[in-house]
Amino acid sequence: MTREACTMQRIQRQLAKMGPVLPGSLSEQWNVCGTPGCRCKASSNPKKHGPYYQLSFTVAGKSSTLFVQKDDLGEVRRRLKRYQQFKALTTVWVQACLALARQQGFRGSGA
Repeated sequence: MTREACTMQRIQRQLAKMGPVLPGSLSEQWNVCGTPGCRCKASSNPKKHGPYYQLSFTVAGKSSTLFVQKDDLGEVRRRLKRYQQFKALTTVWVQACLALARQQGFRGSGA
């Protein structure tokens, strides 16, 4: 088995164990409402509403957002980190596939 094929098998095992992922970025939002006389519109020392947490992402060319509950922040951050690991692994996977194609052509075993 070639080094590239071994790399591909290793990545397959890692991806199978990975768990859920989330693309995008997490942001903290503070808002001003439309209620007259609200504390967020005070002339001195206004207090905005929040924080609210929002996950922004683009998948298949479509941008979207999800609001995230404060209790879910830890899990969302873990899934964002896993997505970065997923991207790194798939980059290595593609590099191994290309190296294998260069070595064996397109009629190889497909590892």
